[in-house]
Amino acid sequence: MNPQSQTAMPSYTLNCRMNQEAAALERLCQVVRVRGFRISRMSMEAAEDHLDIALTLSGSRPIGMLRSQLEKLHTVVDVALQEQAASVRSVSA
Repeated sequence: MNPQSQTAMPSYTLNCRMNQEAAALERLCQVVRVRGFRISRMSMEAAEDHLDIALTLSGSRPIGMLRSQLEKLHTVVDVALQEQAASVRSVSA
């Protein structure tokens, strides 16, 4: 039994801009998967010559590692980590 499987994994939102090219989106998803992250939500908007992609990810590895790997893809123009709001749990009386 792995005690880590019982805990929730951190969630991150990455905004990525890529040049439109055949299989660019597939390469992005492959890097995310290989680096140990799971895509829980993804939205993509195509413009004239680029793709704007918002990814909500979960994973236990450092997000900075994934970000640096995505930046190495030749089709990636920019990768930005969206700041996460601190989650606060309140207890009702």
